[in-house]
Order: sequence, then structure tokens, then C-alpha cells
Amino acid sequence: MRVTLHGVGHRFVGDDWLFRGIDAEFRRGTVTALTGPSGCGKSTLLALVAASLGPSEGRVDRTGVRRTAWVFQNPHGVARRTALDHVVLPLLARDHGRPEAEGLARDLLDRFGLSTVGTRPFAHLSGGEAQRLMLARAVATAPDLLLVDEPTAQLDPTSAATVSTTLGHLAASGSIVLVATHDPAARRACHAELDLAAR
Repeated sequence: MRVTLHGVGHRFVGDDWLFRGIDAEFRRGTVTALTGPSGCGKSTLLALVAASLGPSEGRVDRTGVRRTAWVFQNPHGVARRTALDHVVLPLLARDHGRPEAEGLARDLLDRFGLSTVGTRPFAHLSGGEAQRLMLARAVATAPDLLLVDEPTAQLDPTSAATVSTTLGHLAASGSIVLVATHDPAARRACHAELDLAAR
């Protein structure tokens, strides 16, 4: 399972190139940091890898990737639905029974430091709690490819370290993980780095 970029470049109509000539390969079991200043195209590259956007030049090959999860920088959830239900639903979609799904969901909430907010509606979560909840929900989908945009931007250092460790564990279970980040600590927690600043 892998995602391969062949001479990938992108620009939006009327704008300069965000990046050009990117050759890279992302394999299962790895966490790669996408780095560079704001506006350099990190989120755009995630969209190209997700196949939700086509490159202006070059080619993106996805081999063996069936399920993709994407965690955006600004978390979105259902205001009245509890934190636990946000994680239970993708587990039910994977054919787990309700009791098993709830148990697995509680384990995931605990891994992301959210064990005390399971019954709280999404609208009552802090920004950092909501961001960690979206990560827990993404992990619950068991993705082949996980794309994460600035996962630690709203987190304190302890929570950020928990997120980085959990993403590493997910990769170790066989996923490809790409993390767009400005955070030096998150970058150091990754196996590799693709810096868009010089592209």
C-alpha cells in the first residue's frame, strides 16, 4: 500500500505555482510531516493525495488505498451529538455491534485524553477537545490513509504529545499518515518530512 507523487505541481487559476516537481512516496507504517510556511500549499497537497483535487501537473498514484480519513484544522461535528456517539458511529458502520462499538469508542476517547467528556455534546467541547475528538473518530474508521491538517494547533504540549504518539501507533498498525504542521515537536515525532518551502 502506498501513495506516489510523480512531478506533482499545483496552482489555482490566476495565481502563481504553490509548488512544482514533487516526487515522493508515502508507504504504510509511516508518518510524514508536510512542512513549510502558511500559504505554501500544505493543505492543497493533502487534497491532491486524497484525490479530492487533481494536480495541475504530474500524477498521484494511490495503490491499495481503499479508505481515507481526513481531519481538518477546524473541527466540525454535530452540535447536539455526544463525543462518544461521534466515535461510535464509524465503528457501527464497520459492522461492530453497539456494545462492542461503545467499548472500542471509550478506549479511543481514553487514548486521546477524552475519557471524561464522553457524554458531553460536541457544542460544549473546547477547541482542543473537539480537535482530539475528530482524530479519535478518524482512527475509528481504520483508515488506510489518514490526512491530518495542523493537529496540534489548538492543543497544550501534553495533549499534543499524546496526539503525536497515537498517530505513530496508527501508522505502526499499517496506515499511511500525512500530517501538515507548523509544530516542531509534531515534526520531530514523524518518520519523515516533506518541506514545501523550497518547492
